[in-house]
Amino acid sequence: MPRLARFAALLGGLILSAPLLAQDIDPAGYGYPLENPFEATIATTPPELRPPLPTDEDIDQSDYSLKLRPEREFELPSNFWPVKTLRYRLARQDKPAPLIFIIAGTGAHYSNSTMEFLKKLFYGAGFHVVQLSSPSSWDFMAAASRFATPGLSTDDADDLYRVMQAVRAQHPKLPITEFYLTGYSLGGLHAAFVSQLDETRRSFNFKRVLLLNPPVNLYTSVTNLDRLVQTRVKGIDDDNTFYEVVLAKLTRYFQQRGYIDLNDALLYDFQQSRQRLSNEEMAMLIGTSFRFSSADIAFTSDLINRRGLITPTKYPIDEGTDLSPFFKRALQCDFDCYITEQLIPMWRARYDGGSLTQMVNQVSLYALEEYLKTSDKIAVMHNADDVILGPGDLGFLRRTLGDRLTLYPLGGHCGNLNYRVNTKAMLEYFRG
Repeated sequence: MPRLARFAALLGGLILSAPLLAQDIDPAGYGYPLENPFEATIATTPPELRPPLPTDEDIDQSDYSLKLRPEREFELPSNFWPVKTLRYRLARQDKPAPLIFIIAGTGAHYSNSTMEFLKKLFYGAGFHVVQLSSPSSWDFMAAASRFATPGLSTDDADDLYRVMQAVRAQHPKLPITEFYLTGYSLGGLHAAFVSQLDETRRSFNFKRVLLLNPPVNLYTSVTNLDRLVQTRVKGIDDDNTFYEVVLAKLTRYFQQRGYIDLNDALLYDFQQSRQRLSNEEMAMLIGTSFRFSSADIAFTSDLINRRGLITPTKYPIDEGTDLSPFFKRALQCDFDCYITEQLIPMWRARYDGGSLTQMVNQVSLYALEEYLKTSDKIAVMHNADDVILGPGDLGFLRRTLGDRLTLYPLGGHCGNLNYRVNTKAMLEYFRG
């Protein structure tokens, strides 16, 4: 199959054929400059098209710790000591203000670059901001997850909700006027399940909830990302690895510039250079990043639960133990492997679960269809060319959310979150 046809097949179902709705953004007037979804996913927005933000010096912020799973003190090896308590970041205003919780994407830490961008955006708009790691991150799995087997959305939401309650209890004097919630990528899916949980527990009564580029069918999304690792890349053979090809391009790029400048504009600038990555290389880079996240999940879940699939149950592990052989073994297990070997067996044993199809339906936005239809507090912002979407996903969002879905024509997966048109819409939604 020709290479462009392969990408067209991968993105099948993303091109819109239905008439534009009120919240469909007209491609002609949108102005986002990157038409390639892989490039947008990696390079995000050119710096000059991003909104002005406060600096770290302008923000009153600190990191805090919660001790939620004291039993992990004895269950985890000694070299896990940094994550036996869960850390999070709070940025506080100097007066009464609304508080917004932000949930990170797959495997992501509370302080990664996307979380920091969103923190500055909402802080500059007058919010208290709490940044939370993803339930699929190894720090959350170790310090906050009851079962340390992420992927069951109701369990992940329950764990997140307990964290949010603990955060609120840790700051009883913080003057909060009302609560808001958002998350990007997998964090967007989690935000929907947390919002539904809050309808019965009522700890926060979220005024508004915004899902940013969430997976609709979680299994479809992870399958799409896993497939990117299998992309065939020109110039790679048995003697020349993908990483060597990309590293060589980066090396030539830095040699031409005369210095190394590792800032947030690096990848956009790199993609404008002669060394730019090809479609296949960008696809594989995205897929490889996801594979590393999957390996982290598989390794950590196996180790905490002593399943013996990756790390032998009796194997002694301390601060001096070389973990690379086990991580290599984990890299050979994609997310589908994790689902088959760890998630489904746990689901069946604990919840008397059934088939893979039943589980997939329970963990995806499809499980919340009636709630999403009737809850006016929830909105979704997504991209028509997002690589995590599959056939039927956009149709589901349209039918379920109506004008509470804002669909941008470009941006890939979260690549336009820092585009000033998108950020203006985010703030308008929360202020509305």
